[in-house]
Amino acid sequence: MDTSQIIVTVVGVGLLAFVGWFFFLAPHRVAAAVSSSAGVQQVDILVKGGYSPNVIEVEHGKPVQLNFYRDEESTCSEELLLPDFNIRRDLAPFKTTAIEFLPKQAGTFEFTCGMHMLRGSLVVK
Repeated sequence: MDTSQIIVTVVGVGLLAFVGWFFFLAPHRVAAAVSSSAGVQQVDILVKGGYSPNVIEVEHGKPVQLNFYRDEESTCSEELLLPDFNIRRDLAPFKTTAIEFLPKQAGTFEFTCGMHMLRGSLVVK
């Protein structure tokens, strides 16, 4: 191997390590839902290169409203999937999309973008 091949290999390995850290080990922001006067648990989520917060805690048996504000035009974030609740929604850029449902059982449920690159978790207690 010559010097340029070694440099390319080292940079490639470094980029792979960064991608692995970013998607699997990066710190998670956790938010607990705030109940409105009507008893609906609400959480505001910013969609911009990911979900913030990306871990949401709610109580089972109480209605939930997740307000996704999409602050970008990236095609990856244009669709939201909550497969365990049979929810699939388009998120309009620079607008808030409210998603309402009733979690009937406790557990941890994943939500993703349509490409499954952006990920978050809904923790129902």
